[in-house]
Amino acid sequence: SHRLLTLSAALLYGFGSRHQQALRRAHTSQLQVAMAKVVKKSGRKGQEPVTRDYTIHLHKLLQKIQFKKRAGRAIREIRKFAARAMTTKDIRIDTKLNKFVWSNGVRNVPTRVRIRLSRKRNEDEEAKEKMFTLVQHVPVESFKNLQTETVKDE
Repeated sequence: SHRLLTLSAALLYGFGSRHQQALRRAHTSQLQVAMAKVVKKSGRKGQEPVTRDYTIHLHKLLQKIQFKKRAGRAIREIRKFAARAMTTKDIRIDTKLNKFVWSNGVRNVPTRVRIRLSRKRNEDEEAKEKMFTLVQHVPVESFKNLQTETVKDE
């Protein structure tokens, strides 16, 4: 891609001898064809429904957040994490997860939380987004040695 950039810059500004410029002009059409192919391939394939378990370390996301805003910020951070992990804008947080985050009050948010992210098809026909993400709490005794795991849908 670096070479592509330098070639396009050279074409724009006419660097090099006249012979080199003529050669570049001859290769321009090939370059445009190659770039068109690259653009075609980068089209993202349709999203499939999938379910995964993640651990979010809330403590590190809530440092330097004032006490009275912590639980609310934690919910927003979970929302942000889910949006990034599942690439959907529509994020729905389960009430049990909300209760878990708020269980110790607004100030003392749990250090970590294990969540299940389920990307699902939107049943609404007039919905803007085709997919939405449901975020659920997964109770665990310990967070030691937990990995991100794909859950088989029943």
